[in-house]
Amino acid sequence: MNVNKKMLALLIVLSLLVGAGGMYGSMALFGNDSKYVQNGEVNDLPKTATKVDNDEEFAKLQKTYEIISSRYVEDVDRDKLLEGAIQGMVKTLKDPYSVYMDEETASQFSQSLDSSFEGIGAEVSMVDGKVTIVAPFKDSPAEKAGLKPNDQIITIDGKSVEGLDLYKAVLKIRGEKGSVVTLGVKRTGVNDVMPVKVTRDEIPIETVYSDIEEVKGKKIGVLEITSFSEKTGADFKKQLTELEKEKIDGLVIDVRGNPGGYLEAVDSILRQIIPEKKPFVQIEDRKGNKERYVSTLKEKKDYPIIGLIDKGSASASEILAAALKEAGNYDLVGEKSFGKGTVQQSIDLGDGSNIKLTLFKWLTPDGNWIHKKGVKPTFEVKQPDYFYTNPITVEKKALEFDMNNEQVKNAQVMLNGLGFQTGREDGYFDEKTQAAVTAFQRANNLPATGKVDTKTAGKMESKVIDSIRDDKNDVQRKTAIELLAK
Repeated sequence: MNVNKKMLALLIVLSLLVGAGGMYGSMALFGNDSKYVQNGEVNDLPKTATKVDNDEEFAKLQKTYEIISSRYVEDVDRDKLLEGAIQGMVKTLKDPYSVYMDEETASQFSQSLDSSFEGIGAEVSMVDGKVTIVAPFKDSPAEKAGLKPNDQIITIDGKSVEGLDLYKAVLKIRGEKGSVVTLGVKRTGVNDVMPVKVTRDEIPIETVYSDIEEVKGKKIGVLEITSFSEKTGADFKKQLTELEKEKIDGLVIDVRGNPGGYLEAVDSILRQIIPEKKPFVQIEDRKGNKERYVSTLKEKKDYPIIGLIDKGSASASEILAAALKEAGNYDLVGEKSFGKGTVQQSIDLGDGSNIKLTLFKWLTPDGNWIHKKGVKPTFEVKQPDYFYTNPITVEKKALEFDMNNEQVKNAQVMLNGLGFQTGREDGYFDEKTQAAVTAFQRANNLPATGKVDTKTAGKMESKVIDSIRDDKNDVQRKTAIELLAK
């Protein structure tokens, strides 16, 4: 298949990064917004095939516009009336990924493409009408603050996000390095909205990390991809070549917490590891026409490969995971992925405003649509319980003996995970929990009060994050490596 280079710039967009100015190549599908794909080529976006009779089909809209603009009790901004009509049309699609941006909003996002990578470092989306974290990036402020996939952002600096579209909410979350934003977060299994303070920072642009582990006399290479940017494909090739020089006996490709990005990047990677026998992804338009992407690689690698996925693996990450599983017949380890199977294009409306509209579906090699379903691993493996704990909220009163609540439960799970045994994880602060807190405080040079105050809670959360980052505690990664070392 002859695929035009411009086609490879097609983005598999989950939504947007609250990092590089809120944008990481997640608005324009092509270099020219007036382009679309057909048979692997990029052509001018066609005019609508629907015939429009302004006198009939738009008479009702025009009449409403004239009545409101001329007879409403107060003067109205006619431009805002028109924008409201456009927003209304887009909202009727009930598609969280199709959005209208007015000139001001579009301009702010466009300008951010040239700015430094500053923000909280998380990808967000609109899910069931809620601004929702898809995945925080590795070592980002969002990750360090304890934000997790599927967290719903209810407030920003104490103000409700109700009524804000995704882009305007993101503009409020973004900010300069060193500034602090307080997010009110609703998490599954937690009754109250949790305040999470995030210190904005510069977001690292490196997206590929490599490592080698020796197990049972075998060298297992690990390539972690944190997102799919313009240079990811080239970086992957370079680091894979270095691993192969070391004569690796197997390869783990880790896309956990990877929210997606450019199809060009995942295309480049899959052409290096998936043989030509099946397409590694299919792009389908509204009429059911499919564009199939096929590698030119003749044979599989001479070593086994395993993919690592979790609920934060979305969009382009799911393309990679599905291709490994269905086109490469490789195993996947971890948890079911996010489930984003649509493709958007940003279309300029001519006055600086634009519409980001869902134009395509992407399908797996076997023709499956994983939207809202996700990709299932062949080996389902969960991390230890403390990997999933929630931040401890200590407000006016410290957590202490005889309390019984969710915050105590979080503290117990953390303590047990860190090796300070509480004997229970039901949320009741008993004497053994008190002893575990005291032991933790002494081990970390804190006043041994047996109470969880703000300093103790902060230290516990910090230690948990350190433990999560330690590869020896990563059960999913260890499982993948052990399977390859058999």
